[in-house]
Amino acid sequence: MGKRHIRKMLRRMGSGEPVRATTALGTTKGLARLAFYAEQFGYQYANAHQLGNKYVIRVVPASGTAARARAAENWMRYPGAAQGGALPPLDDGAVAVLNARISFELATRFTEKQMLGLTVFGFTGVAIGPWIKFGLLVGGSLWAVLMALIPVLLVANRRYRARNAALLEGAGFTAVTEPDGRPRYLPPAAGRPE
Repeated sequence: MGKRHIRKMLRRMGSGEPVRATTALGTTKGLARLAFYAEQFGYQYANAHQLGNKYVIRVVPASGTAARARAAENWMRYPGAAQGGALPPLDDGAVAVLNARISFELATRFTEKQMLGLTVFGFTGVAIGPWIKFGLLVGGSLWAVLMALIPVLLVANRRYRARNAALLEGAGFTAVTEPDGRPRYLPPAAGRPE
């Protein structure tokens, strides 16, 4: 992740308003690094979502006294951070927790039923081309193989979510269910976004 994205986000944070940010590749690790730097300068991670083919995070101003003190100290120590100066060193542990949180939220944006429907629809669409070009035997065989992969993909997604959930619970995060039924993890009470 380039420092250009960090500096752009830091300049936008000067408005005091919520900020959306993404990286060139939009990886969860890159987004976690952005969220880490936002938290060093008075903001906190709020949520992640997909916009087109990129992932985007939303950071909001932090309201806690510890967050304000950390921001004031970092702005004093790194006054040119938004314009090309030095940045605070990365804390790999904090980035790992943010990465787990972002990954969990992106992995749970659809329920299992929705994921099943989207996967069946997508795999059917993939099999239509070979069916038209090579006939029913090839297209049907491809479709059957793709359908056989669905349970494997669902189990892999459950394990991925469970691994991230375990990391978050170990860091003191609390599992909650949004009104729309989507599970999320909120940080310990002192760092919860409003």
